[in-house]
Amino acid sequence: MIKIENYSAGKTVKHPSGYAYFLPNAINDSWVWQDQDINALLEKAAIKLGELNSFSKLVPNIDLFIQMHVTKEAVISSRIEGTQTRMDEALLDEEDISPERRNDWQEVTNYIKAINQAIEELATLPISSRLIKRTHQVLLHSVRGEHKLPGEYRRSQNWIGGNTLLDAVFIPPHHDHVNELMGDLEKFINNENIKVPTLIKIAIAHYQFETIHPFLDGNGRIGRLLITLFLVEQKILSKPLLYLSVFFEKKKSLYYDNLTFVRTKNDIKQWLKYFLVGIAETAENATQTLSSILELKAKLENTINDKFGKKANKANLLLQYLLKKPIVNVNQVKTITKSSYKTANDLVNDFVNNGLLKEMTGQNRNRLFVFEEYIKLFK
Repeated sequence: MIKIENYSAGKTVKHPSGYAYFLPNAINDSWVWQDQDINALLEKAAIKLGELNSFSKLVPNIDLFIQMHVTKEAVISSRIEGTQTRMDEALLDEEDISPERRNDWQEVTNYIKAINQAIEELATLPISSRLIKRTHQVLLHSVRGEHKLPGEYRRSQNWIGGNTLLDAVFIPPHHDHVNELMGDLEKFINNENIKVPTLIKIAIAHYQFETIHPFLDGNGRIGRLLITLFLVEQKILSKPLLYLSVFFEKKKSLYYDNLTFVRTKNDIKQWLKYFLVGIAETAENATQTLSSILELKAKLENTINDKFGKKANKANLLLQYLLKKPIVNVNQVKTITKSSYKTANDLVNDFVNNGLLKEMTGQNRNRLFVFEEYIKLFK
C-alpha cells in the first residue's frame, strides 16, 4: 500500500558514462491518503464528468461533433510539442495546405487518425503496451519522428530539455528499464483488485508514463491521449469528449512544474490536485461547448426552414455535413446534396448570403467556404 503523504517517486541513478537518470518506483499497488482536499476535488471532478456524460447522451447525432473535439485536441496537443497548425487549417484537405505548412498539418492529421484508431480498438483491446504502440505507430507515420522507432519502445537514452545529456532538464530511466516499468504501468491501469478511484488512477498513470518517457518521440501526445482512452474504457465517458491538452497548455510551465515536483520533492499530492482541477474545469467547458452547439444548430435550422423554401431539404443536408466538417467546396456540396454543380453553387451562395458560410480563399476558382460561427465554439 502506498500512502500519498509518504510517497517516494524514485531515485537518481548514475550511469557509467557519467550522466544520471531518474528511475521511478513501481506504482501497481493500492494508494491511500488523508488529505480531505483531494476528496473534495475528486468529488467535484466526478460530478462535472457525470454532467458532461449525461448531457452528451441527450445530444442527437453526437458523433457529428466528436470529430471536432478530436480535431481540437490534435491541434492543441500538437501545439504543446511545437507545431503551428491552426484549427481551421487542420480541417482542410492536404491539397489545400500550403507546402511550407504541410509537415505540421500532417502531424496533426496523424494525431487525429491515432485518436480515432485507439478509440475504435478499445472495443477489442485493453489499454496495454500493444494498444499504446499501435497508436504511436500511426502518430509518427511519415512525419518528423518517422525515424524514431514508430510503434516501438526506445532502445537508447532520451532526455528532455537541453542539447545533450549533460545539460538536460530531465533524463528519464535508462532504456533497459522501460519494458519492466511499462509492464508495471499496464498492470496498474488494468488492476481491478486495487480500489483506487478512476480519476486518481489515471492521474498517477499519466505522471508515470511521462516520467518513463518510453518512446523517442511523441510521448506527450500519447500520454495525454491515455487520459481520454482510460475514461472511455472505464465507461466514465460514453464518448471521447474530454481532452486535457487545453488545460495543460494554458499554463504550460505549471503542468511541467507539477510533474517535476513529483520527481524532485515526492509531491504527488499537488500533482493530483492540479489534475483534478483540470478534469473539472475541462468537463465543464466541454458541456458548455455542447450546449452552445445545440443552440447554434437550432438557430440555423430555424433560419433554413424560414428562408430556404424548396431548398430547405438540401440545406439541412449541408448543415448536417458542416457540423462534422465545417470547411467545404462546391463540388463537395454537389456530392452531399446529390445536385448539379449549378444547384450546389446556388445553395452555397444562399448560405453565404444568410451568414452561414464565409468564403475563405478569396479566389474565383478552387474556392473554400468555412462555417466560421461553428469553428469559433471550439476555440
